Amino acid sequence: QVQLVESGGGLVQAGGSLRLSCAASGSILRIDAMRWYRQVPGKQRDLVAAVTSGGSTNYADSVKGRFTISRDNAKNTVYLQMNSLKTEDTAVYYCNTKVFLNTGRWHDYWGQGTQVTVSS
Repeated sequence: QVQLVESGGGLVQAGGSLRLSCAASGSILRIDAMRWYRQVPGKQRDLVAAVTSGGSTNYADSVKGRFTISRDNAKNTVYLQMNSLKTEDTAVYYCNTKVFLNTGRWHDYWGQGTQVTVSS
């Protein structure tokens, strides 16, 4: 089995910073692009940032210049450094990736979610 375990969420004042981590564990042969999504109650889950296995990145317009996604392939871990946080960044943040297992197939996995709350 594969697990994605997130950490690093919490409560921070506007203008502050947080760093999220998501570690994948299990019998993983390969990991595809790793992504962070966020969701507020009653709304769809939106892509925040993504990083390919080669390190290429892309961001939602709302977080460009403030958030940085990175990954450590040796640790099967993806990070999201969030700076200059705004109240509208408040959401549950989820990591997501596809992993290649010894089943010979790619499988899609999600983390359990971590709450980020930005106060004014």
